[in-house]
Amino acid sequence: MDQQKALEIVRQQLPDKRYIHTLGVLESAQELAERYGADIEKAKLAAIFHDYAKYRPLDEMEQIIKNEQLPQDLLEYNTELWHAPVGAVLVKKEANLHDEEILSAIKNHTSGCVGMSMLDKIIYLADYIEPGRSFPGVDEVRALSLLSLDKAVLQAMGNTITFLIKKNQTIYPDTFHAYNDLAEQIGRNN
Repeated sequence: MDQQKALEIVRQQLPDKRYIHTLGVLESAQELAERYGADIEKAKLAAIFHDYAKYRPLDEMEQIIKNEQLPQDLLEYNTELWHAPVGAVLVKKEANLHDEEILSAIKNHTSGCVGMSMLDKIIYLADYIEPGRSFPGVDEVRALSLLSLDKAVLQAMGNTITFLIKKNQTIYPDTFHAYNDLAEQIGRNN
């Protein structure tokens, strides 16, 4: 699927503000893919489709989680997590995109996972640092993204975990596991 067709499909799913965010993620994902030698076309498609299900009704997403063999514990955590794994299911069915690397990056862009691929990391990070984002810590992660993909993803996850703890919100276990996995990888490589 070419970029223009993908953007046309996604444009119909998102309000203007979220579509602009998607274009920012596209820009950041392309830059990260070029910098770290990832497949640029896959990075662009994963970025375009990463929020495909963001505005689906919660009851629809709940039914998809229940019916599509997605982790049922998702239903016990913040509904903001749901659009990522549900999006991967819907992109496959509705946009006829079957590339498992791209679907994995869409599925894991909110929580992370153990054993994240380079594309998983690029989309997770691009979503965090895209040019439209403005919150404490984002500039440090942007700077780190120029030096190390792994360290930038780890810092972004750490910031997210800290943010949720400060708000007394629950944290999905996959995020902790992803953080620990990445920290161990970085430790082994240093």
